[in-house]
Amino acid sequence: MLTPHDLGYRSLFAHPELVRELVTDFTSFTLLDEVALSAFERVNPAYVSERLSAREDDIVWRVRLGDEFLYVYILIECQSGVDRWMALRMQTYIGLLYQDLVKGHELSPGLLLPPVLPLVFYNGVPRWSASMDLSGLLMDAPAELAALQPSQRYVLIDQQRLDRTALEANASLLALLFRLELSAAPDVSKNVFAALTTWFKGSPQANLRRSVQVWINALLTRAASKEDLCMVDSVEEGADMGGKLAIWAEQFEELGFQKGSAEGMAKGMEKGKEEGKEEGKAEGQVIALRGVLGSLLRNRFGELPAPAAQRIGHATQAELEQWCERILNATSLQALFDDGATSAPTNH
Repeated sequence: MLTPHDLGYRSLFAHPELVRELVTDFTSFTLLDEVALSAFERVNPAYVSERLSAREDDIVWRVRLGDEFLYVYILIECQSGVDRWMALRMQTYIGLLYQDLVKGHELSPGLLLPPVLPLVFYNGVPRWSASMDLSGLLMDAPAELAALQPSQRYVLIDQQRLDRTALEANASLLALLFRLELSAAPDVSKNVFAALTTWFKGSPQANLRRSVQVWINALLTRAASKEDLCMVDSVEEGADMGGKLAIWAEQFEELGFQKGSAEGMAKGMEKGKEEGKEEGKAEGQVIALRGVLGSLLRNRFGELPAPAAQRIGHATQAELEQWCERILNATSLQALFDDGATSAPTNH
């Protein structure tokens, strides 16, 4: 099931700036360090079959390196358990990507398949324990068959285990957002919001600013009550970003983000479930989905007409989740709200 935080990260990685930062700052690869943003192009992953359980949070970019392309495949695992079969999933998705390139005649002049950088971005609490190579999921083969067995590796970015000292020394936008999510002391969140205030003042890109707002709102909703969600959902793009960031900082303090690590927050959420708060959380999830969906739609299509806003306001959780899955490929609001007849196929 989609969560607001999944959508928040999906919104961030819809921007080439943050994809480049993810690779250059949080992996050992340097091949994208000096690549211009104009060389990045978003790829629609709708070619992945529903029968193969492809998900709506898979993100694919291609980057022109000289005369050739490199494909960057990002799988987002937000606050979920460890997927034992990740290496197999990655091999399947890359295979389908290659098939689509062959079918669409998008190969090099020599009819060769392009390289792929497979990334798994994970911010769950349990330490990642899945095999990083498909070979770790295979039985031992007889010696004469060993060379014929498949192999697929991926790069893991485990947000909860990032080096905090290196993170604090990094002034990039993505590093600031990671610090905000991982903050464990009041002064950390205050320092981060001060830096974000400076970033908002200097960033000319309205779409990127809005995506950061979507991400912050989604992060807040993970621990907010129903009343809190109504408050954070009202934050919109505007001139007084300093005031809005100050409000967000206060909400972070009230919600206790600065008082414990992600493990503590996860334990608190689990305790809440044990105390019988499932119904209230379900209500809060619907409110959060409405807020995040509205922000994503305004980012994609501009200000929403009244009928669309009203429809979102009265939608069920199932409808909201369905629309969130369609948003990447929908060409219009009408296509999004239709029963799928006029919208492009999704990858979920």
